[in-house]
Amino acid sequence: MDVTIIAEITNDGLHSSTAQLVAAATSLGASPVILCPGGIGASDAAAISGVARVISLMGDQFASFDGGSWVAALDAAAGDGVIFAAATANGRELAARLATKRRIPIIQDVIGLEPGLTITRPIYSGKAVEKSTCEGACVITIRVNAFEASQSGGSAEISTVNHSADVAVAIKEAIQKATERLDVSEAEIIVSGGRGLGSIENFSKLEAVADQIGAAVGASRAIVDEWGLPHSMQVGQTGKTVVPQLYFAVGISGAIQHLAGMRSSKYIVAINKDPDAPIFSVADYGIVAKWEDALPILSSELAKLQ
Repeated sequence: MDVTIIAEITNDGLHSSTAQLVAAATSLGASPVILCPGGIGASDAAAISGVARVISLMGDQFASFDGGSWVAALDAAAGDGVIFAAATANGRELAARLATKRRIPIIQDVIGLEPGLTITRPIYSGKAVEKSTCEGACVITIRVNAFEASQSGGSAEISTVNHSADVAVAIKEAIQKATERLDVSEAEIIVSGGRGLGSIENFSKLEAVADQIGAAVGASRAIVDEWGLPHSMQVGQTGKTVVPQLYFAVGISGAIQHLAGMRSSKYIVAINKDPDAPIFSVADYGIVAKWEDALPILSSELAKLQ
């Protein structure tokens, strides 16, 4: 099977999800080719086991993310078969643009793949799982953490292609607000809070626990809207879909819109004073208690492990 992977990159280099995309490709028996926009992380990509080749795409358009100018270079370099991208904000945009440009199907938010290109993905806000088979060329975005990452040990060939001459307009610089916290879509552990915390002043207690274990901090839509928290923290149907190893839901009742964004977490721990809260229906571990009583105990126990 001909599989091309669009590397997920950050300012610091290759994102860990790229190795997960390689694992997804090799599970189908493919030896994928990785495209590295701007050449970022090319050597790291070549070191992933199972990779056949790495193409380092250079050009002025790669100074900052711009889906419109990136997709022309990606389209020219990608193979004619299946294209994988991470189901991130950038990955989804590039995948949609490529699928449109090539007039081929796109399947978003995939969580499972089987030989023969049988695809598993959640539908109806995570209340059901759909299995389908795609024949021929298509573009697929795969949820971060849906696959175990491929190990290092590869030594793929790296080639460089320059697309500067093809650029009509390029974004030279994009300035983003700096943050030291992990993005919820990338984190292995997430501590999320809801309206049950009472007020935004109490949110710092949640952040303190998250800092103890190096977790990302999430929030329900209710408090993002009411307390003015950044939308990037919102987990749910209208926020981000996350698949961490461990998800703490503190003071979150469990509306279906929130469950749609986190119910695929490997382990879910819910803390809520209402024993009938819907969040307990998806939780692996439930603590019926006020957050004011439970969080200090949790923090104390975590401190003993450090």
